[in-house]
Amino acid sequence: MQRPSTDVHISRSDEVGARPANWYREEMHVVAQAEVRKVVESVDAVVRHIDAARDAIWESPPQEVLSLGAGHVPRGTGAKNNYLSTLIFAENELRTLTDEILWFGWVTATRHSELDLRTLVAYMDEIAQYKANMFDYVGLPEGCEVLKEYVGGIRIATTMEEFARLTESAMTYFNRLHGWVDIVFPWGLVNGFHRVNPLQKIADAHNSAQA
Repeated sequence: MQRPSTDVHISRSDEVGARPANWYREEMHVVAQAEVRKVVESVDAVVRHIDAARDAIWESPPQEVLSLGAGHVPRGTGAKNNYLSTLIFAENELRTLTDEILWFGWVTATRHSELDLRTLVAYMDEIAQYKANMFDYVGLPEGCEVLKEYVGGIRIATTMEEFARLTESAMTYFNRLHGWVDIVFPWGLVNGFHRVNPLQKIADAHNSAQA
């Protein structure tokens, strides 16, 4: 993976001589761009934006999926200069996000309101931010931005109900995006990797025993 770009934040005093000579070494900290969280206006605004993004791709695939299916990967990722491996990763990242991570978050928030919201947010914040960066890496930069907006939303959520609304909205968007990636995936390639029919193996073993 390519080294992420960095933002360098330096805090200092405007008063000359107010700090020791090595103050900049003590107070300078580097933040990887991949770790920068998106600042959002409100929970309602995030839900509206994600729902609108979902509606925009409901009837027709987004351009990023069409491009990925044609081998155009913005970051040029792909083993041995192919894009099949990139598609495999994109499909896998979307499937685990929608079927497992977001589903887990939504079920937890809607069925266990007595649990601690901040702990749930901390978990989802870390894993969803990571997934967003992976989407950018495998050719889905728009999906990356939508998921980072979701992260921004849950970080300001104050109730489990708000968390659930945000997660449900994200889940429907990424389920649809996943569906489009599945459609452009070259499933015909699997014809070259037929497994042995398990029923035939059972029959052969039985016939061998009877011989």
